[in-house]
Amino acid sequence: MQCFSLTLHDHIAHLVLNRPEALNTMHPAFWRELDDTLTHLHRDGSARALVISSTGKHFSAGMALETFGGAIAMDDTSAEGRAAIYDLLTDIQATFTKLETLRIPVIAAIQGGCIGGAVDMVSACDLRYASADAFFCVQEINIGMTADVGTLQRLPKIIPDGLAREMAYRGNRVPAARAREMGLVNEVFETHDALVEGTLEIAREIASKSPLAIWGTKEMATYTRDHSVADSLRHMAAWQSGMFQPADMMETFVAKGEGRDPQFDDLLPHGTGL
Repeated sequence: MQCFSLTLHDHIAHLVLNRPEALNTMHPAFWRELDDTLTHLHRDGSARALVISSTGKHFSAGMALETFGGAIAMDDTSAEGRAAIYDLLTDIQATFTKLETLRIPVIAAIQGGCIGGAVDMVSACDLRYASADAFFCVQEINIGMTADVGTLQRLPKIIPDGLAREMAYRGNRVPAARAREMGLVNEVFETHDALVEGTLEIAREIASKSPLAIWGTKEMATYTRDHSVADSLRHMAAWQSGMFQPADMMETFVAKGEGRDPQFDDLLPHGTGL
């Protein structure tokens, strides 16, 4: 079962959730496929930006119940069962963390409902854009549980803490316009088609920059979010001393003088994961 399609064109990777009949819920195959796909994109080095969009009425209705069934049951009556739940959750958390540690920016294009686990997912992306019909809901509180795959950890780093807590405590629907006011999304597009077209255009602009400089920018922005200014400045100095690429700067200047777009090498592929 394929949970999404993946295309690569002009250095833009485009992942499209394609189970609209199931509201693009996240079942066991989704997690396996997404983890493998992100690992491949990270290792390959030819993509310079990733757009994640969806199909149908909703971006995603979140976690499918079968994720917690089958081989690993929701058994809280024994130490072994509770340990299995812990292992499953940390594996799922690690998959969404790969969106943060990917060497390229990740752009979420959200239409319709972004519910439960889908909020966990888009919170781990670099940029979020929405169509006018989009809404966000931390659904877990409405079914008697605590959101556990990243929303509570990442959302307060994106929007003010009080607003993140309100979403998490109330489980209410936050429409696209309000989400933009809060800073959860960068821009609202009128239609789904305009949303996808607009996010791909933003990805193309990002892909026109030095891939190494973009990677460094993402690395620094994410590191700084979680560390002090002093630690972040030291990390920046260490990165720049090892990763600074004078050739990319020269290519930018030469291309501007010659009236053409600069041409940059792809990131080198490597054999390790995220």
